[in-house]
Amino acid sequence: MRSETAEKILKTANTLIAERGYSAFSYADISEAVGIRKASIHHHFPTKAGLVVAVLKEHRQRLVEGTELLDREISDPLARIGAYMKHWEECIRNQTMPFCVAALMAAELPALPDEVQAEIRQHFTTLSQWLEKTLKAGVKMQVIKLQGSVATEAQILMAVVHGAMLSARASGAPAVFQTITKAALKQIAVPKY
Repeated sequence: MRSETAEKILKTANTLIAERGYSAFSYADISEAVGIRKASIHHHFPTKAGLVVAVLKEHRQRLVEGTELLDREISDPLARIGAYMKHWEECIRNQTMPFCVAALMAAELPALPDEVQAEIRQHFTTLSQWLEKTLKAGVKMQVIKLQGSVATEAQILMAVVHGAMLSARASGAPAVFQTITKAALKQIAVPKY
């Protein structure tokens, strides 16, 4: 169980990473935002890499919990993928989490410490596995049609979601995310006659 201070540090680090990436935030930024000394941050998280690994683990845990909830509550696999996209659409529109921190840091991958790289890869593996499972279920239920292999289609969907995040950020228009992801969903949906 983490202390309240450690939780504040993690939350602040998550926000700073989503805004700036790995290289552009420091313990001084966290110190100022949380209102504690840098030594206190080092007490909870001795290294920046360790702090970022903790942020990524929490991010992946939220992904797992969120996708498990979607699996339980939405029987239609296509609607499940749509709900996943809708979650990000709301995060972007409300500025609660305007970017997936794992995707953002993936762009910096070669320059990141090994343990951070491993966590980023694990996040993408976890998301890919869920998408593959959901796509397979959708094909079986005849609500999803695939152009390529399940693995390829899962990678395409991840690229679309993360690319749509980039486009929404670059254009300053959150609606861009919705436009792109709706088109992607339409591409894999079995037409209803």
